[in-house]
Order: sequence, then C-alpha cells, then structure tokens
Amino acid sequence: MCRLLGYIGDPIHLDHLLYKPSHSLIVQSYQPLEMTAGLLNADGFGIGWYHASRPDNPYAYRNTFPIWNDTNLPALSRYIESRCMLASIRSATPGLAVNLSNCPPFQHDNVLMVHNGFIENFRQTLYRPLRDRLNDEIYSSIEGSTDSEHLFALIRQEQETNPHASLEDVLRQVLTLVFRLADNQITVGANLILSDGDRLIACRTSNRTPVPTLYLLQGDKEFPNSVLIASEPLSAGDWQPIPEHSLLNVTQALDVDIQPIT
Repeated sequence: MCRLLGYIGDPIHLDHLLYKPSHSLIVQSYQPLEMTAGLLNADGFGIGWYHASRPDNPYAYRNTFPIWNDTNLPALSRYIESRCMLASIRSATPGLAVNLSNCPPFQHDNVLMVHNGFIENFRQTLYRPLRDRLNDEIYSSIEGSTDSEHLFALIRQEQETNPHASLEDVLRQVLTLVFRLADNQITVGANLILSDGDRLIACRTSNRTPVPTLYLLQGDKEFPNSVLIASEPLSAGDWQPIPEHSLLNVTQALDVDIQPIT
C-alpha cells in the first residue's frame, strides 16, 4: 500500500515535509508502521506542487527509484517552496509495472491526484468497465496500467460531464460508480488526495476491512497555519484519524469539512 501526503497552508520548503519529520515519507518508504499490505514503499515516488506564479499549472517530479535512493531530491526539496503539495511513495500492486507512467501524482490541467489502495485483480475485473465509460480523448490519454490512473481518468470524465460540479462532488460520483461496479465482489481500496491548488480534497474508504489509515493535522506548532493529510503521522502531534468512509474538504482558508460517504 502506498503512503500519501497532502499539505496546504503557509509556503514551506519541501524538505521540511519530506526529510525533517521523525517519521517522514523517507522513513515510511523503508519502515512504514500502518500498512495493511506490503512491507516497503520502494517502487518509485512522486511529488506535485503549486507555485504562486503559475497556480493553474502545477509542477511534478517523479522517479522509479526508491525515494531514499534519489540523490537529486535533497537539493531540489531545499530549493522548492510551495503552499500546496501532494506526495506519494509507491508500493506497486503485484503485476503492475514500475515505470514513470505508473508513478503518481497524476495530473490534468490544475488538478493533481495521489492514491493509496487498489482494485482487486484490476485487469481482469474493472479494467474494461471503467474504460468503457471514458470518452475517446480521455481514453487515449491514459499512459500507464494502474487502477489509480484509471480512477483519475474517471474523475476527468466526470468533470467534463458535469463542468459545474465541485471537485468533492466529482469524487463522490466516481466513488459511487466504482463501488457499484465492484458490487461487494471485488475489493476496492480508495484513499485519495486531490488538489486544484486552492483546496485539498481527500477520502478514506474501502469495501473491505481494515480500511487503510489516513490522518489529519491542523495548526501544529511545527506546521503553523496549515493542514496536513497523511497515511501515517509524520511526527509527534495531534494527528486525528479521518473517519472511515468519509470525504474531507480543506478550503483555501484552511477550514476543514468532513462528510460521510453514503
């Protein structure tokens, strides 16, 4: 299972998030504490961030190396500063290739997404039903083979179909569709974090137990004027478990709203 991180708040250098916490993503890559499947997160990683000068066009850095083995990242993370960032360290589902196309974050226009979870036997179960719901342009834009990228393609499709819907409503509709297709016969784990640069949208849900963990941290002294979402706490602090089967919206003003996914 992958490990996720989302940040929104005062501008911060990425190394303060990636390296300095005692249980940072670097540590979680080789010593995770709360994974429900797998032992390591060594199948690549990705970071996406927004810059104030180009808020509608986020940047991304991805690599198939384990995050602890990327010699460029420490210097890059000391240089890059952002008020909104997503990151993921990957534990590839067996059978899915370790390549850049399969490394999150996935991006289209101003939206980034990372995913922790899986669709059981994806190629044999929901691969075709999900692709059948995509228009030709979105269908042909899929570069990799992961269930994660196909979930992101469904989000894009829902945005095109309902252009006035909020990002959280789009995510809710996609989750409803996927779980309906799974029909409790196919295991689906769907911890996701999305951003459009102004907000963080996240969900914690699965049709099997245990539901993978996801935590929220607000106004911590190490990260003042900010909200963090993470698969595992990065350090000591008042990390609150996000309720199972819920959808979370963090606004630009750092207001947090959590609603159940019905």
